[in-house]
Amino acid sequence: MPIVIITTDGFAPGRTDRSSHFDAPEGFADPVDGLDPQPEDILVVKQTWGAFARSDLEAQLRARGVSQVVVTGVATSFGVESTARQAYEAGFNVTLAVDAMADPSAASHQHCIAAIFPRLGETGFAADIIRLLLSTRAQASA
Repeated sequence: MPIVIITTDGFAPGRTDRSSHFDAPEGFADPVDGLDPQPEDILVVKQTWGAFARSDLEAQLRARGVSQVVVTGVATSFGVESTARQAYEAGFNVTLAVDAMADPSAASHQHCIAAIFPRLGETGFAADIIRLLLSTRAQASA
């Protein structure tokens, strides 16, 4: 099962209201300490809220035969929601680990979890999702 690590290095080209005021510091797009990317992991550096727009993420997943994505992230109502919508629109089965995301606004976070995410896919807790994925992988290997 491929792991995708997504970072950001700014805003979408052409944006004049914010991008001209953002100078990313050195290493801003590097994965945070503790993620420890492996050579087989997919690394995406995005400039939009969603990870699929303006990247080759969909092509990389399709080339690996991926049909299911599990989405987590830092900004529930921005990056997580946008990435989940793009994955759904691309035809992937979407699962959202609701305890593996956060948002600057508690109300926005709760709205996404209660009203948006159930329309895009399945929701669950990270430990349960991991357990199910490991079980599924073990059954496929048997």
